[in-house]
Amino acid sequence: MANDIRRLKPSECCRMLNSTALGEVINERQLYRYRTRAGNRIGDGQHVDLLRFSQWLLEERNKPKPPASEDPYADAKERARSRNAAIAQAGRDIGDLPVVEDAERKTKAAGSFQFFCEAYFKLTFHLSWSPDHIKVIRKIEEAVVRGGLFSLAMARGSGKSSLAEVACIWAVLNGYRDFVCLIGSDEGHACDMLDSIKTELDANELLLADYPEVCFPIQALDGISNRANGQLYQGKRTQIGWTAKEVVLPTIAGSKASGAIIKVAGLTGRIRGMKFKRPDGKTVRPSLVVLDDPQTDESARSLSQCANREAILAGAVLGLAGPGKKISGIMPCTVIRPGDMADNILDRDKHPEWNGERTRMVNSFPTNETLWERYAEIRSEGLRAGDGGTAGTEFYRQNRNAMDAGAEVSWKERCNHDELSAIQHAMNLKLQDEAAFFAEYQNEPLPAETVDADQLTADQVASKFNGMQRCLLPIAANHLTAFIDVQGKLLFYVVAAWEDDFTGYVVDYGSFPEQKRPHFTLRDARHTLATEGTGLEGSLYAGMDQLTTDLLGREWQRDDGAAMKIDRCLIDANWGHSTDVVYQFCRQSPHASVLLPSHGRFVGASSNPFSEYKRRPGDRVGLNWRIPSIHGKRAIRHIIYDTNWWKSFTHARLAVAMGDRGCLSVFGDRSEMHRMFAEQVTAEYFVRTEGRGRTVDEWKARPEQPDNHWLDCLVGSAVAASMQGALLFGTDAPAAPKRQRVSFRDMQRRKRD
Repeated sequence: MANDIRRLKPSECCRMLNSTALGEVINERQLYRYRTRAGNRIGDGQHVDLLRFSQWLLEERNKPKPPASEDPYADAKERARSRNAAIAQAGRDIGDLPVVEDAERKTKAAGSFQFFCEAYFKLTFHLSWSPDHIKVIRKIEEAVVRGGLFSLAMARGSGKSSLAEVACIWAVLNGYRDFVCLIGSDEGHACDMLDSIKTELDANELLLADYPEVCFPIQALDGISNRANGQLYQGKRTQIGWTAKEVVLPTIAGSKASGAIIKVAGLTGRIRGMKFKRPDGKTVRPSLVVLDDPQTDESARSLSQCANREAILAGAVLGLAGPGKKISGIMPCTVIRPGDMADNILDRDKHPEWNGERTRMVNSFPTNETLWERYAEIRSEGLRAGDGGTAGTEFYRQNRNAMDAGAEVSWKERCNHDELSAIQHAMNLKLQDEAAFFAEYQNEPLPAETVDADQLTADQVASKFNGMQRCLLPIAANHLTAFIDVQGKLLFYVVAAWEDDFTGYVVDYGSFPEQKRPHFTLRDARHTLATEGTGLEGSLYAGMDQLTTDLLGREWQRDDGAAMKIDRCLIDANWGHSTDVVYQFCRQSPHASVLLPSHGRFVGASSNPFSEYKRRPGDRVGLNWRIPSIHGKRAIRHIIYDTNWWKSFTHARLAVAMGDRGCLSVFGDRSEMHRMFAEQVTAEYFVRTEGRGRTVDEWKARPEQPDNHWLDCLVGSAVAASMQGALLFGTDAPAAPKRQRVSFRDMQRRKRD
């Protein structure tokens, strides 16, 4: 009977209460007041714990009256306190659990993940399964029940993320896993996954019907997470947790999901050491990890970010279970570009442990390309005319058999309401954006745009190592230069050693403050120049002072035992917020004789080249650089150089084969240690432009690589080497013939002759 009267209206509750031997008539207003004081407002269709409430009323009214007291006021306060405590206790207690509505359905769902999806998530999975879905569902079930790792790449919109979320619910409700960790490309992505799971547990009526031991206490919270701390069941706390980053299922005796945990984290965030201590003192660690699209568009285009995320996956993520235990994992992912993290994980040769499964929307394309080309023309014309693609659909209807010939799609039920088949749907997506179609729906992204043969790739730069130790100079080096690139958050620097013929060696590079990470961007820098109590100029000045003290105040050892110091250090003064403070620092620094502010200038094909610069008295002019004479308010000399020319010059030095004259190489013996450096050095590409009778390489930034600071540093170090006398054969301009003094008499004589 208790289950039948839980949803009675207030008027019906009053009639039932008045029919009992309570000694007085209770109206709706009194009932509402009692229940409001107990913390549970009564309304039509809401739960009413009528039996527990009526039992409390009977106990209160049947209590013998205590003898008269000398302090009636104190007695009244005590009675009010006990009454309020009893009402609060009744309000916190969720009462008896509903009975399981369909025990047979629940038992069958516990043994079959596919049936669980079909029975409880009909709105999510409303279409028939494809053969690929059945294959993926079986792999997920095996990973959850028996353990192992499974990565899957399905066409966008195929429900791979939904399958992963439902697998998480299935795992905890049926007791297969007691701690599930949701990991996204960042923490925000993971929190979105948890919100979806919380919505199902709180609002799915079918789950409530068969899993009341989990869903009834959750729904009793009414979406108010603060109620979780005091929730009771049969007088005991349920220990339920309901926050934005963590869900702890209620502790109910006999429940397979009692005390199960679902927690979120970002792949590049804090993952190590994840654990949960239960009220009984037992510490549990994750036993199942669900990674949904663990890479972003930006990280997929960066070799170092892909390598960094793979390292985190192999180390921090797979070690979450703790020593001596294996963790199970499910990773739905999308291949964005060839060789990215998802592409590598799905490759069974590279990562056989992940048991990768890659599916496609179209297994084979139609053979009649002529009809589909005509379809594309008709559809485009119709869309421009505003018919929404009706003309193209009608053409497809008339020629469907011929146009479908040779085509095979993996999911025949997938198409929009205005399309006739899944084949037409797939071809519409392909016509809309072919590159996106092959990446998002086929999981076979088209090869990246090829770089011109004369432009270097990040792999080529990273593999240009010379085997020398970091900070050790080669015996042939005669010049040691450095360049500091000034940014608001960080200072980037490069130190390079040079021979007289411009053979170069990068001996050190880094950032200040040091980030202590294999990969980072300026945007996500954790340790920055900002210090408490100082503004931007003060933090820049202090940072330059500490960095130059370290670089210029030390002796750099050469491999023959000799010691060298940096001959010339240029500091970028182009950034508008830093120009004045850079000039001030270079003037006041103890190393002022070595430091020089620098300004890179873009000299395009239509600009006046440095060779046509009219030299003024006091100017110092070199190879596409000049040091103007001092003028204006800044009483310190500075250098100006042609960035386009010097970037091409440095690029050419990196392209020279090892051992040849003019070759530029990097310290170390492994390319992996220079991935980030190589990406920044190749963050720009050049376009040959003609103008004013000359051809110039104009350098432009790649949109997918926002940071190019070490490229600027390397170029600036080469400019500094040119200042110190390094000269590449063939780049020195022929000396102008010395003019001879001729008298007027000699001129007249030559004229007569």
